[in-house]
Amino acid sequence: MISSTNPGWEIGICAESEAQALVDLWKLADATPSVTDTSDDVRKVLRSAAAQVLVARIDGRLAGSIIGTFDGWRGNIYRLAVHPDYRRRGMARALLQVAEEWLRFKGAKRNSALVEEDHPAAVGFWQGVGYDLRAGMIRYVRNL
Repeated sequence: MISSTNPGWEIGICAESEAQALVDLWKLADATPSVTDTSDDVRKVLRSAAAQVLVARIDGRLAGSIIGTFDGWRGNIYRLAVHPDYRRRGMARALLQVAEEWLRFKGAKRNSALVEEDHPAAVGFWQGVGYDLRAGMIRYVRNL
């Protein structure tokens, strides 16, 4: 288990029993809902060897999250979310650091992050931590 402790919070792997709390956190953090924002889908990703779902806990309650996945070629980062009451305290950076350590360990040489462009604070965060906007790429999706 990867864990990191910071004054006020602890970062560790999300437990299956926290699946619904994680979905609730994403709603509170104003993440755009997805068809995979269900407890069952969270439990599926928690069981995947290709993914690591990290959470920040304060007094045992979820305050932040990040999902890192490695497809054997590149790292991908999803659902970096922090509860509104705990933003601007370094929690997102701490979550990202632990996720990047895991992705590096898995063999990732490059990471991509899905960032909602209509969330200026999120765009600013990713620019601030050294991620570059990849112009010329667009994302296509289809719900199955």
